[in-house]
Formats: sequence, structure tokens, C-alpha cells
Amino acid sequence: MIAARPSASSAATPPQVRVGDERLIKVSPAAAQKVSSLLHRQGRPNGVLRVAVVGGGCSGLQYKMDLQDQPANRDILVESAGIRVVVDPKSALYVTGSELDFVDALQEGGFKVRNPNAASSCSCGESFSA
Repeated sequence: MIAARPSASSAATPPQVRVGDERLIKVSPAAAQKVSSLLHRQGRPNGVLRVAVVGGGCSGLQYKMDLQDQPANRDILVESAGIRVVVDPKSALYVTGSELDFVDALQEGGFKVRNPNAASSCSCGESFSA
């Protein structure tokens, strides 16, 4: 699930980010369309999708996604399918090579991460182990 999180007001200096490519994370056309729609609905047409890995879930790790106004310091910025995605350096270790997809279905729909680094995942599809 994507949660909106207000971004901290930026200082006069822009955040220091590194530019990555789709080898870090790739966005499918369906996911790009959904993210773009959500960003426009929130009035953030130039916003970014943050993908992070945090502790929790049945398998030990889970994905967290937020829509934000801009990247934060030290983020890795990837442009894929017309969407700007940011990943913090720690999460990058877990998501490298992943693809973000969106399935528009009543059951088992929503954002899906295909992660080649996941050693196992739980039956709910919300968490994984590396």
C-alpha cells in the first residue's frame, strides 16, 4: 500500500542524490501509470515514489512505499517508465534487480515487487527474507 507522507520543507540547497538506473529497480508500464495517477491526484506531478525495505512482516522484511515531493539526501534516484523512484542506500542492497508492477484485480491486486534477491516470501505476498 502506498501512503502519502508530507515531505520536510527543503532548505535552500537541493538534496544530494546519486543517479541510478533500471538495474536497481524497474517500473512496469502498469505501475508507472498508477503511480503517475496517484501523484497527480495528490497535486504532486513532479513527485517521487520512495521504495524502502524495513523490518517486519511474516518473513522478516517488508516493502514500504511512499509518495513524496522530492528525494532526500543520499537517495538513489532512478527514472523508469517516466516515473522517478528513490531508494535509500540501505534498501538498495535488498531491491537491486527488482521490478515494481501493478495488478488491477479485486483479489491479490495492487503493487507487486518481483525481487530476485528474495530467498523466500510469505503467502500473503507482503514480506520476504533475503
